[in-house]
Amino acid sequence: MSDDTAQLLGPLRERGRWRADRCPIARSLGVVGTRSAMLIMREAYYGTTRFDDFAGRVGITEAVAAARLRELTGAGLLQRVPYQDPGQRTRHEYRLTEMGRDLCPAVLALFEWGSKYLYGSGGAPVTLQHADCGADIHVTTTCSNGHAVPLRDITLARA
Repeated sequence: MSDDTAQLLGPLRERGRWRADRCPIARSLGVVGTRSAMLIMREAYYGTTRFDDFAGRVGITEAVAAARLRELTGAGLLQRVPYQDPGQRTRHEYRLTEMGRDLCPAVLALFEWGSKYLYGSGGAPVTLQHADCGADIHVTTTCSNGHAVPLRDITLARA
């Protein structure tokens, strides 16, 4: 193991004492671990609510959209809400729940990481900005006391 890797994993070396099948990351990926699930959540954050719009904007078949929306609704990230356009039958739209909104920082972290590392010197075609002041948004890791926490200072603790 390189010195850099050892430094980054130093506090986490004791992880051999816990079971990986109880890992929150693994459980989270069980809910949103597919490309289509994450892109549906992205669209929900952008304001998409209707089935056809999810399928079209994500670029997936209606069958895949139906399966992912059913899974995300069943997991509690989205809720189905009936609506009816004039002269049409009742349909359902999909709205974010508190659980779905709480996933947003993880999706924003993927956005920021992808923008930094996957677009080369030209950068990503869009950025995320604070509507009030126009500054770019960045996802950070902080403790509950508000301190910035680098990877080398993260430790595992039994809940």
